[in-house]
Amino acid sequence: MKTIKAYLIIAALLMIGLTGFTQEVDMTKGDLSVLKGETSINFEFTYEKMGVGDFNKEADYIKKKIEEQNAKDPPNGDKWATEWEDQKKNYFGDKFILGFTKQNKLTYSKDAKYTLIFNTKALEPGYQVGVSKRNAGVDGTVTLVESAKRDKKIAVLFVERAPETKWRGAAFDAKSRIGDAYYMDGQKVGKFIEKNIK
Repeated sequence: MKTIKAYLIIAALLMIGLTGFTQEVDMTKGDLSVLKGETSINFEFTYEKMGVGDFNKEADYIKKKIEEQNAKDPPNGDKWATEWEDQKKNYFGDKFILGFTKQNKLTYSKDAKYTLIFNTKALEPGYQVGVSKRNAGVDGTVTLVESAKRDKKIAVLFVERAPETKWRGAAFDAKSRIGDAYYMDGQKVGKFIEKNIK
């Protein structure tokens, strides 16, 4: 019995160590005090110099996916590329905003005084094949600017993907997996800002 208790204590300490080891959101510049008293915020999403999966350049990832899809069924590669761009414009950002507003009192408004610009630096699409899986994940930077004066960075946050040890359920299509990753990043950023503007 003592041995079992000892193992349980060690396991608990290891879990605390793992969850506390990685800071998933970190402020690298400025402060968030300007948001105190604000009721809304604007969002923008960029993908400058983004790496995808094992590719340092998104263009190389897109090229390979088009070739793979066209090898199976020629029209599918071009269709996939169009859908990929559409998801970047109309899906990933929406999932981030949804996650953010679940954890923060600020509502989304294009007319807000301040804008959060989320730039994706690295995107892991993940996979789900039978019992083998890898979670999708997104690393990025969040830059807070005044909507009318974009040249000055008020604050910059670095957002790191959740550790692979956090199992998030099955998702066989990449769109759902990636959307889930953006939702989680939105939650983390929303929670971090809520905590740090008090």
